[in-house]
Amino acid sequence: MAALPDARPPNVTLRQLRVLLAIAGEGGFSRAGEQIGLSQPAVSQCLRALEGELGARLLDRTTREVVLTPAGEALAAPLTRVLGELDDLLRQTRELGDQARGVVRVASAPTVSAGLMPRCLSQAVRRYPDVQVLLQDRPQSLVLEALRGGAVDFAVVIGGDGLDDLEQVPVLEESFVLVCDARHALAGRARARFTDLAGQPLVLLDHSSGSRPLIDDALHARGVVPARLIDVGNPTTAFRMVAEGLGVSILPALALPLPDARNLRALPLSPALRRRVVLVRRRNRSLSAAARAVWNLIAEVAGSPAR
Repeated sequence: MAALPDARPPNVTLRQLRVLLAIAGEGGFSRAGEQIGLSQPAVSQCLRALEGELGARLLDRTTREVVLTPAGEALAAPLTRVLGELDDLLRQTRELGDQARGVVRVASAPTVSAGLMPRCLSQAVRRYPDVQVLLQDRPQSLVLEALRGGAVDFAVVIGGDGLDDLEQVPVLEESFVLVCDARHALAGRARARFTDLAGQPLVLLDHSSGSRPLIDDALHARGVVPARLIDVGNPTTAFRMVAEGLGVSILPALALPLPDARNLRALPLSPALRRRVVLVRRRNRSLSAAARAVWNLIAEVAGSPAR
């Protein structure tokens, strides 16, 4: 019975293939070695290994010349094209790794989007004109959902529980402030104590916000029970509610400046309540050169005194 042909793919290397083309192009082993940076024995070894793996003689060697066999010619012609395309692909990949260009998708919580991201995006436009940054402004719960689902490259959120599966880099720490109507009894004080809020109606960011657990914990720790509680989705709504006399609000400093400085007041809280803003991305996932550049820029802008 005739032996079945070997169905496994040939185990050849790029070096062996490049050696073959170099010998064919230079017409000799010594010149081929000089071209690709190998000794003559190493060139001969590569060719023997290639011929052995393919089971075909690829070169005819005489004392005067080295020429391709019919099998060698059949391999060399398409091989020149394939290796040229491979070199172009590798060169393009290296350029992508070295240069910041392309689309970067970032998600951030509303107060971060309003208070930090505009300056970051304007800096990105100036520094990286070949990068398009697409910002998703969403409640933190949806931001984290988009990040974990791979819809964005990275996110800027409020640090806290529930982020242990993500890689985190703190970039900013800020205080909360009390916002009240200018006619409120607390408006004339230098700062407001948490105990002053007992029995007051409160307007707070709802539980989709990364800030809400911090506020709830601070109120609970001091036994503060509000007269009533209004949940809102963003600081703009909170400002409007406060201006209409529906309560006072606790908001992060990134929500400032006040939209109506004549009729609203912002007071420091005592003791200070602070939150961390963090950059987060999925673990064990590499960022593109463009995404890495924008990530670093956000960290830089967040830590700048000018911010």
